Amino acid sequence: MGKLAKATEIMYHTGLSRKMLKGARFALLPGDPGRVESIAAGIGQCERLAVHREYTSYLSYLKDEPILVCSTGMGGPSVAICMEELARIGITHFIRVGTTGSIQDKIELGDLIVVKGAVRLEGTSTHYAPINFPAIATLKVTNALAAAAEKKKYRYHIGICISSDTFWPGQERYDSFTGYVPKAFRGTLQEWQQLGATNYEMEAATLFIVAQSFGLSAGCICVAVAKRTDGEKVASQTIYMGALPKMISTVKEALLMLIDK
Repeated sequence: MGKLAKATEIMYHTGLSRKMLKGARFALLPGDPGRVESIAAGIGQCERLAVHREYTSYLSYLKDEPILVCSTGMGGPSVAICMEELARIGITHFIRVGTTGSIQDKIELGDLIVVKGAVRLEGTSTHYAPINFPAIATLKVTNALAAAAEKKKYRYHIGICISSDTFWPGQERYDSFTGYVPKAFRGTLQEWQQLGATNYEMEAATLFIVAQSFGLSAGCICVAVAKRTDGEKVASQTIYMGALPKMISTVKEALLMLIDK
């Protein structure tokens, strides 16, 4: 276990300190800074902490337990930076709450996906563990998220995601500026589908590997806002906003299970 920062030491990138977190152990990590406030408010009474670079943070309270909500920005590098600093100020449980594109026909827009493992189609995690080390979520966190979704009777799936460093070529999207996908990625969408992977996203592999290398806990739940079996288009914001209360409710229930353990 690494050393904690001094109580008043401000972290360089996130602008946070141990004192500001008031003993928080759990962090919810959306990618988009614009989603932080609504997620924090959905958890409970909340207050804004800091806004610096891609890292916007709020502190919420659930059964008197402080819960940090902090955006990570997009991709592995900014996730790793965020986790490094949050671990130094006392966070022990990291839960990504994000959006994703499903690649299986059974997963509809607005469905929840609890990610149990990730394909490491990115580079950040290799700075923490060799590429043949698996990116797996913490079982107790995954089980809590799945049990919460089951209890709420929401449509959800448990699966393995593909964490890509890019939104277009790595996810075999052809609606890019050039429409070009390098040979290494052509046909990979079909291959991941055949193997039973559920979705593409950009952060989970780094999240899982960094947490494992730190001896800490991590989980991931996402809302499907694209259905690749129907096309490459990302759904309107209406889909996300309609599913957001379900994701918040699920995470809130899961946190109650984890806090009480």
